[in-house]
Amino acid sequence: MIKVFKAKDLIKYLIKIVGIFVIMFFLVQFFMSKGSKNQETKNAMLFCIDDVIPGIKIGKEDNENLQDSSGLKYAFVSQLEIFNSIKEENKISNSLENDDKKKDENNVKNENKEEISSEIKEGATVTEVINSGVNPRHTDEYQGVLINNSTKYTLTNEMLTPDVVVNKNKVVIYHTHTCESYTPTEKYTYAASGNFRTIDLNYSVSRVGDELKTNLEKYGCTVIHDKTYHDYPAYNGSYSRSLVTAQNILSSNKDADIVIDLHRDAIADGTYAPKVKIGDEYVAQLMFVIGSDVANSSHTNWLQNLKFAVKVQQKANELYPGLFKPIIFRNSEYNQHVSKAACIIEVGATGNTLEESMAAMKYLAKIIEEI
Repeated sequence: MIKVFKAKDLIKYLIKIVGIFVIMFFLVQFFMSKGSKNQETKNAMLFCIDDVIPGIKIGKEDNENLQDSSGLKYAFVSQLEIFNSIKEENKISNSLENDDKKKDENNVKNENKEEISSEIKEGATVTEVINSGVNPRHTDEYQGVLINNSTKYTLTNEMLTPDVVVNKNKVVIYHTHTCESYTPTEKYTYAASGNFRTIDLNYSVSRVGDELKTNLEKYGCTVIHDKTYHDYPAYNGSYSRSLVTAQNILSSNKDADIVIDLHRDAIADGTYAPKVKIGDEYVAQLMFVIGSDVANSSHTNWLQNLKFAVKVQQKANELYPGLFKPIIFRNSEYNQHVSKAACIIEVGATGNTLEESMAAMKYLAKIIEEI
């Protein structure tokens, strides 16, 4: 006997089937979003289908080979396999994209290094110190590194061994004497605000800091360069004000070890111009000034600061001998307690030009990269 369904009952039945399919579709997406790939979970969901709609139960009763199932089960399994395939493809795609991104970043970094190398390659190791009329004195020597020690300490090889380990991938640059400037040239003429001083940051030692930042970044280094005035309008109290700046920077950059207070030598008579010739280029000489704990017993970083200066100067002597004058080691602290690689680097003197001082920065950046 053939049972005849009324159209109304048939529509209701079809709506129920469609509703079940919709519910199961969203269940598939939900479980896949949770990362479920467990076969037992998959089987449990299929048993649930059998129990809920036994009237259309199709496929093998034991469910041992789900790939051979058909009907609703087959559709459900297919959905699971499709989602698994999509997820795996997405993982592979994301992995390839990340690899490509890393390759691009490395390529940019290598291109920048090649660009810098091409700028300093010619005659890079042929360095001639130009006679400035002043012969810097020194009291100590460690493997070719000269030091002028005016502290109470007797320096030993152990104290000078450059075994300090620093993060060279992030550098902080600031200026206690932001307005220090150089001998004007036709290209770099400025309005003076004092004796070899200007508040125009494009012509003061802050411009030299910009050049160091640019060259360090070509090596992939992160650089924070602060150009706050600390010596204007008042000169007295400069170090107290610059200490606040340095501490504020380091409070949000705790992984920064190298903290450079970039200066110009304070001699201000316009006749002293220490420089070296590297290849065909004249560049300003550099000098470390490192403080001790004599004036402040809580300054526990002084020995590491000194070791860092020795480490940099050793590399400088290897690459560009004569670029650095002897390290000055003094009683004053100079805010160098803020980091284990804090230092003053003086770039040239009043008789040097801004061009010579900026030119030295690509060599300094190369040295920092190499330590």
